[in-house]
Amino acid sequence: MDLKTASALRRLRLVSAPEAVSFLLLLVCSVLKRTTDFNAVPVMGMVHGVLFVLYVLFWADAWNRTKWSLKTAALYFVLSVLPTGGFFAERKLRREAEDAVIASRARSEGVVNA
Repeated sequence: MDLKTASALRRLRLVSAPEAVSFLLLLVCSVLKRTTDFNAVPVMGMVHGVLFVLYVLFWADAWNRTKWSLKTAALYFVLSVLPTGGFFAERKLRREAEDAVIASRARSEGVVNA
């Protein structure tokens, strides 16, 4: 995996958890708006919107660089629209990055899969 691909995956991973948190906070704010006088929906909506747009941009960049299958790309997109999906995406991307580092080290040390 080259440096640009690794950077694209890292950006996507780093934005996925905050995007999930902002989605959950937006849901909480929506409930509070309807049950109390507290109204933070405009602020949380903007924060979540910015993070979601960043997620989609980073997702598109990662898909372009990694050449994911349509199934994998769709999975990461669907995870972005589920309330806790960003946490699962972050975890899966972290594992994918760790596997790439291990494979890269194995190649540099001359280890060949049997």
